[in-house]
Amino acid sequence: MFAAEQYETFQNEVRDFVLAHCPAGTRRIVAESGKLTRTRLAEWQRILYERGWGAPSWPKAYGGTGWDVWQRHIFDEVLAECDCPPQYHHGLRHIGPVLIEYGTPEQQQRFLPGILRGEDWWCQGYSEPGSGSDLASLKTAAQREGDVYRVSGQKIWTSHAHEADLMYTLVRTASTGRKQEGITMLLIPMDAPGLSVRPIRTIDGWHHVNEVFLDDVRVPVANRVGEQDRGWEYGKFLLSRERLGSANVAPLFQLLERTKRLVASRLEGPAEARRREHLALRLLMAEAEIVGQRELGVRAIEDVVQARPLGLAPSALKMASSRLMQQVSEIAFEVLGPTLAGRFGAKEGEVEDMNWLQSYLFFRARTIVGGTNEVQKNVIAKALFGD
Repeated sequence: MFAAEQYETFQNEVRDFVLAHCPAGTRRIVAESGKLTRTRLAEWQRILYERGWGAPSWPKAYGGTGWDVWQRHIFDEVLAECDCPPQYHHGLRHIGPVLIEYGTPEQQQRFLPGILRGEDWWCQGYSEPGSGSDLASLKTAAQREGDVYRVSGQKIWTSHAHEADLMYTLVRTASTGRKQEGITMLLIPMDAPGLSVRPIRTIDGWHHVNEVFLDDVRVPVANRVGEQDRGWEYGKFLLSRERLGSANVAPLFQLLERTKRLVASRLEGPAEARRREHLALRLLMAEAEIVGQRELGVRAIEDVVQARPLGLAPSALKMASSRLMQQVSEIAFEVLGPTLAGRFGAKEGEVEDMNWLQSYLFFRARTIVGGTNEVQKNVIAKALFGD
């Protein structure tokens, strides 16, 4: 652990570097709430990798920084404050740590360098039709034949599958016992014969989720993570790595400040005074909640540092963060909505306005992805009141 002044020095070091090296075009897209492509995110990953910051949460032995939890939190906050994008999470924060913990040396040598350098893009094959929140009910089946598994089934809501090179996925290899048993984790190339991707068009107008169909896809046993039928353990480990993601409220503060500026600039003059003041009050109330969220996040990080149980904090943080993103974006939509609602395709000078509309629609999913609010409430209720 650093002393307080060392963390401040580290924060300044990160800020100076990202302001100097994060491409201006990328920062502009983030500042305008636009959608970043794989090309831009991969470029940013390469820049961080060359600086030695390619994997903030990985051990040094595997090419990571070896930073403590406070350094990782500071790094994420500074990126958001400077309108720099977060690093693409599927490789760095999801499958990478699983491979470090459970992968074979051959798998680590094969897959980790591509993640670090931003060369290999991953997606997550978890959800299926009818198996979203109840993931253990998944039905995609894998039958082992010698040195390969033959996989057939369907995955859905697969983010970035159309851009990915590989998919880490959970499949069923046995149907006896508890439904959490008999699940295996496989690593599947997206260009494997029999695998196809179909886009799902969402109301925000952006293409980011897909259906993935697997029709007798042959996957080498060498691409299995850990032991057969123990994939549920590895899947839970993967999800646990994101427990404190919502402790970083810098993106919320950035959204809040951009919305404040939008209200002030678009609702000028005496004629708009009542409306402007009403929205300003709503923003003030949201800001008070974000400050409270920040304090809860700081406490949760300190619990991790002190090896204390996190308890309900991750669920509470996730629910609050999702709701606040929606509330603040609703205010922006109330300013711009009457002229933009129902229309995609910006006219000249309207790119930022259209990004606001698409962000508002995109944030509708925040209370679903990463564990629905209903699931989070059940987790909290169970912890408070028991089964």
